[in-house]
Amino acid sequence: MTHARRVCTALLVGAALALPATSRPAPSADAAFARLASRYFAQKMELDPLTASATLALPRYEGRLEITIAPEHIAKARALNEQTLRALQVLPRHRLGARGRLSHELLQWELQLALDGDEFPGHLMPIDQFGGLPLALATLASGDQAQALKTPRDYDNYLLRLGRLPAYTAQAIANMRQGMAQGFTVPRALIETALPTFERLAEADFERSAFGVALQVMPHGFGTAERERIGQAYRRAHRELLQPTLQALLEFLRGPYLEACRTSAGMAALPNGAAFYAYLVRLHTTTTRSPEEIHALGLAEVARIRGEMAAVQALYGFEGSVTEFLKWHAKEPRFRPYQNWAQLLAAYTELNQRVVPQLGRLFGRLPRQALQLRVMPELQRATQDPYYNPPSPDGKRPGIFFIGAPVEPAQLNNAIMTSLLLHEGQPGHHFQLSLQYEQPLPAFRRYGWSTAFGEGWALYAESLGRDLGLYADPNQYLGFLKLELLRAVRLVADTGLHARGWTRDETMRYMMDTEGASEVEARVATERYMAVPGQALAYKIGALEIQALRASARSRLGPRFSIRAFHDLVLAQGTVPLPVLGRVVDDWIGRQLAVPGRSRRIAR
Repeated sequence: MTHARRVCTALLVGAALALPATSRPAPSADAAFARLASRYFAQKMELDPLTASATLALPRYEGRLEITIAPEHIAKARALNEQTLRALQVLPRHRLGARGRLSHELLQWELQLALDGDEFPGHLMPIDQFGGLPLALATLASGDQAQALKTPRDYDNYLLRLGRLPAYTAQAIANMRQGMAQGFTVPRALIETALPTFERLAEADFERSAFGVALQVMPHGFGTAERERIGQAYRRAHRELLQPTLQALLEFLRGPYLEACRTSAGMAALPNGAAFYAYLVRLHTTTTRSPEEIHALGLAEVARIRGEMAAVQALYGFEGSVTEFLKWHAKEPRFRPYQNWAQLLAAYTELNQRVVPQLGRLFGRLPRQALQLRVMPELQRATQDPYYNPPSPDGKRPGIFFIGAPVEPAQLNNAIMTSLLLHEGQPGHHFQLSLQYEQPLPAFRRYGWSTAFGEGWALYAESLGRDLGLYADPNQYLGFLKLELLRAVRLVADTGLHARGWTRDETMRYMMDTEGASEVEARVATERYMAVPGQALAYKIGALEIQALRASARSRLGPRFSIRAFHDLVLAQGTVPLPVLGRVVDDWIGRQLAVPGRSRRIAR
């Protein structure tokens, strides 16, 4: 194909740029690397324009959708990674400057990790309770996600993407049939949980469907003729393409696929499942820690945090076990003050307004983009935790903290609100991603993501509520401990499921006994870890590393330690593996100790 030839040609040119030419001066190694890295990122975005839209918000990606689970697409992605890695190895790394050497190391790490993952057929399990691409595309109809819906051209682009849904679902069914034949299926419980979502996606009445929301949010400035044209096009696409396609997918899921799905909960039941899980642990933690080591760490953290909870329990005068206290607190009416989403959003907004003026105490550099808070689309709330969407590089799409839950606000305990805002909003994901987008880094670093770094930073940001004086209220401090306990429990539960053979019910029982979680909360959490193995490990692993680096810097630098400089340093690097972050911080400490009293500029 022409596109594939462009990929190969660009990468071969990138490799040639690293070699000396006889007819003209050889370009510098740094310039050659910059061109290679730039071409790699551009080709990576071409292979996944939906991600490119979410990341870059550039018009050339709108309206396009690649079937990333198709064998031919997987082969193209692998070829890109292999060819880029070969070209990278030709570059004389020792001739690069310090920044170039770090970027070279990070690009090689990214490519090799992706190639290692090709050994495992995750594409044979494309659907779980989170809905996969069908739900992701339906969610875009709200107009406040990655797909803009502000102009008639935006609506045309979205419709073009929706038109690719039949091709995706056909490929997904083909992949799942192959998985059924080879023993690669998701747990049956996850499909049972997913069925109500797919029943709603297959809604026959366009006005009640998830896709009909796009017309409901259409800007008032559209002319009558334009509104009529768009409305007719969307209704026709729903009638002729979307609903029949999603109905067929629903029938496959609740018929032959559900019947073939495995009854086990963990990855050990899959062919080569232990190796698959070990890879995912390495992917998400960026470390070489074994599942057994992580399990032991989780147990130790659970014991420590429950000890701190006992001290808070004493303040309430509650007699009984920590678990009984947590169950009482979760149901106590005084901690469930909000009756609807508008009240909850207003409470978060007021809390954010108290946080913002204090952030300059802990950070020398603040994001240019302000944080916005919104309630997430209703269709997502059954399975989606509160989340953050980063801003677009051009500043037209803001950074947004989406608030939601699988229950109504009147059932939500307000203790975790402060920690959740610090995590999803600021100074958590909003600071980490917004500032990363502002850094003068190669594009693959500026728009990169590592679960250990990103979620580790966000969990670390929750602990900054102490520095900001936000946990003087015992209720909010208990909420902080609850969320920290949740992340410690994840270390135990995730490794229990996938490395120790725990069942779904055993894992749920552990959560209920340890966190005081309700049966519904334990089920939702357990099924999340079943669907996305290893991801839940990243939070605690990353946060503990950042906390350890902060403690080391404070100890070694003494009165010269600046919390603002430390935070700016950590966020200035963009996303990096935890061992690299440790080296960056150690080098920073060493430079300051080498020249007493002299301020040091943070290297990017």
